Amino acid sequence: MSTEDAATAAPATGEGADSAEAAPDLLYSEAENDLRAAVRSLLTDRGDVPAALARAESGAPYDTALWTSLAAGIGAAGLLVPEALGGQGASHREAAVVLEELGRAVTPAPYLTSSVIATQTLLALGETVPAVPAVTKLLGALAEGRTVAVLAVPLSTGPDAPLLLDAAPGSGIRAVADAAIADVLLVLGDDGLYAVGTAEPGVTVRAHTPLDLTRPLSTVTVDAAALAAGTRLAHTGTAEVAVRRGLLAGAGLLASEQLGLAEWCLEETVRHTRERHQFNRPIGSFQALKHRMAHLWLEVVSARAAARNAADALATGSPDAPLAVAVAQAYCGRVAVHAAEECVQLHGGIGMTWEHPAHLYLKRAKSDEIALGSTGSHRDSLAALTGLPAPGARAR
Repeated sequence: MSTEDAATAAPATGEGADSAEAAPDLLYSEAENDLRAAVRSLLTDRGDVPAALARAESGAPYDTALWTSLAAGIGAAGLLVPEALGGQGASHREAAVVLEELGRAVTPAPYLTSSVIATQTLLALGETVPAVPAVTKLLGALAEGRTVAVLAVPLSTGPDAPLLLDAAPGSGIRAVADAAIADVLLVLGDDGLYAVGTAEPGVTVRAHTPLDLTRPLSTVTVDAAALAAGTRLAHTGTAEVAVRRGLLAGAGLLASEQLGLAEWCLEETVRHTRERHQFNRPIGSFQALKHRMAHLWLEVVSARAAARNAADALATGSPDAPLAVAVAQAYCGRVAVHAAEECVQLHGGIGMTWEHPAHLYLKRAKSDEIALGSTGSHRDSLAALTGLPAPGARAR
């Protein structure tokens, strides 16, 4: 019986129906597959892995024309924004598909930071307070791909991490991802959330060399005058709730980027071991390598289930979304790193060279593993959410 037949055969009433309604949908819809095809075609033509490698070497990783085509041409930037505000009116499931493809190509693009985290933060503001004209206007600009907005917090900040709401104006915020390409910064001041243009006097964005050259980091400094000249979007309490919603969505969909990265590493490793010969045999026929790749395949399949579950929970507004996100991040980060490590090792000598793109995937995987909360912090969140504290905590 196929999956579709099984779904049709499910009971329509009673306890079985309630269970079916509560079950997450992990399958890709036809619309999601069409979106994937469009994004993959664009990235293959204009943003493939060799292109990413060349841009990383150039010191200018962003391709603004590619971003315009992705954000405005395909409409990917507005997937989370309602149609009434100029967006596509889609959901986190579709945004997850875009991130899978961006992960497969290690594309340097501010999609996670702008189209997911910043956009979700602004959307959450609209849910908790009366519509602020500045929020509506900024969401429209983000949806059209005309503006890039970045939440000015360190990339390592997780959904449950302390927020610098009382940070002194003018103090630098380190490791802000994609700030170098941002038009607007969402800055947490001591009295709320502000939108500040990066071109304003008193705003400094100083790039520094990151481990992952495809996701540049910067230290952002906003002095008191620049913050006062910005637009206050929300007061402190509302701002904190909205920012945590944005970080939760970012962490949940980051798992899809990690999934796409791991899938590419597995596929590239299988391809290489089929073509590389030793002792007149493909090295992929050696039993030890078969076992390693089979084990990796099982991990990738499990990561897909975890990532899709997180995306579906966010899309449906499930009360279990924090749990689904914690599970996805606790698992997918480790799988992405393992897949990248295996890709480097099973390519042998060529995998250790700068000319092969495997190092881009390993660096992105290691960077993603600590982005939006480390694997350990998400395990702690998972333990708290499920009421299963660590042995030490239980003893206390």
